[in-house]
Amino acid sequence: MPVQRVTGAHTGQTQAEVEKEVRRGILLTTLGKALAWARKNSMWPATFGLACCAIEMMATGAADYDLSRWGMEIFRASPRQADLMIVAGRVSQKMGPVLRQIYDQMPEPKWVISMGVCASTGGMFNNYGLIQGVDTIVPVDIYVPGCPPRPEMLMYGILRLHDKVQREARIK
Repeated sequence: MPVQRVTGAHTGQTQAEVEKEVRRGILLTTLGKALAWARKNSMWPATFGLACCAIEMMATGAADYDLSRWGMEIFRASPRQADLMIVAGRVSQKMGPVLRQIYDQMPEPKWVISMGVCASTGGMFNNYGLIQGVDTIVPVDIYVPGCPPRPEMLMYGILRLHDKVQREARIK
């Protein structure tokens, strides 16, 4: 299993003592950092694909891009089993309350990725039928730009979300 080296407190005073601790397999961390590491490596996404961005989101989970490297191989259909919502595509006025209801049903902690310019700002559709940004309904953690964004861009957004979850490292 690969080890992620994190700077922090060591019980050894010299570099040789620290190396000796590492060889013995001693791991020092806080409970908050351990929980953040577990949350980061086991996110379960709830898909909310509404338009052409949903095809790119599905391609990200396919074999060529393989989200299972980060423990995200199964997209959840039930919001009660998911902690990450990926909103992909334009959100209509009728779909806004449904989006909020699904977000409210997700357990804490929960995160949202807005995928594509239509989900982020309404895109080229500046009319009364579409919501001009999903952040008016739910709080968004990561914005992935593009029309439609490539799977690599979504994977980059997911990795930035992992960094954010690891940085927050707190227990509520």
